[in-house]
Amino acid sequence: MGFLDKVILGDCEQVLREFPGDSVDLIFTSPPYADQRKRTYGGVSPDEYVDWFLPKAEQFLRVLRPTGTFILNIKERVVNGERHTYVMELVLRMREQGWLWTEEFVWHKKNSYPGKWPNRFRDSWERLLQFNKQRKFSMYQEAVMVPVGDWAQDRLANLSETDQIRDESKVESGFGKNISNWLGRDMVYPNNVIHMATECSNRGHSAAFPIDLPTWFVKLFTVEGDVVLDPFIGSGTTAVAAKQLGRRFVGIDTNEEYCQLAEERIVQVQPRLFEEPAGYAVEVRE
Repeated sequence: MGFLDKVILGDCEQVLREFPGDSVDLIFTSPPYADQRKRTYGGVSPDEYVDWFLPKAEQFLRVLRPTGTFILNIKERVVNGERHTYVMELVLRMREQGWLWTEEFVWHKKNSYPGKWPNRFRDSWERLLQFNKQRKFSMYQEAVMVPVGDWAQDRLANLSETDQIRDESKVESGFGKNISNWLGRDMVYPNNVIHMATECSNRGHSAAFPIDLPTWFVKLFTVEGDVVLDPFIGSGTTAVAAKQLGRRFVGIDTNEEYCQLAEERIVQVQPRLFEEPAGYAVEVRE
C-alpha cells in the first residue's frame, strides 16, 4: 500500500482510480464550494456542481471500506437572492449512487464575524454531512464524550418518578429518556452540533478549517492505524490531525503549492516522513 502517508498532486477522481477498493477507513474533506476559490481551483458554478462532484464521489465509494464513513463539509451559496439547492441535489444524487445519508452535523463557528446584508444575517455554521456504505459502520462514541456540565448538579439532585424510568416522547416520536442513567457520570455523549472557532491563522490557504474539526471526526470514526483520506487536502489539516492521533493518511490536491504546504506541516508532526529523494508532492497523470 505505497499510497499511505503521501501527499499526491493530481485530481482525486483520476488519482483514486489507481487505489485498491475498500482501502480507506474515513474520508474527511471540504471541497471547493460552488463559485468559490476561483483563483486556486477555478470555481465550479452551482448549476454544474453536482455533475462535477459525482464522479469523484463514485471513487470515494469504491475506496471506502464497508465499515468506513465519509464526512463532507459543504455549504450552499446565495444566488439571485435565494439559497441555491445544489447541496440538497447532491445528497439525493449520492443516495442514487449507493450512499446512505446517515447523519448531519452542524459546525457552529463560535468566532464568526458579524455582517450586514439587506435580507439576511451572516451564517455562523456549516454542514458536515455523513455518508456510509452500509447501516453498520465503525463508530467510537466514547472517544468524543464531553463533561456532563453544571446542569447535572441540580437536575439529578431531586429526581421525579418519571425521571427514574424511560419517559417516552409525548408526541410518540419513538424517542425517550431516563434521566437517572446519568447519576454519578462525569462524561456524557455530545450532540450533533459542534462548537468550534474558525481557523484564525490562515496558514497560506484560502479556506483552512481548525484542526479540532477533523480531529473530532477522526476520533469518532477511526482507531490507531486506520487510514484517513482527504481528497482535497489543501493546507494538510486533516493529515496533521490523523498523524497526531496515530492514524495513516492520504492527501490529494490539484494545487502544487498547497501540496508542498501540507507536507511542510505534516513534517512538523513526523519529521522523517518525507525523506525520500523524490521531494514533495507526487504527481499522478492519466
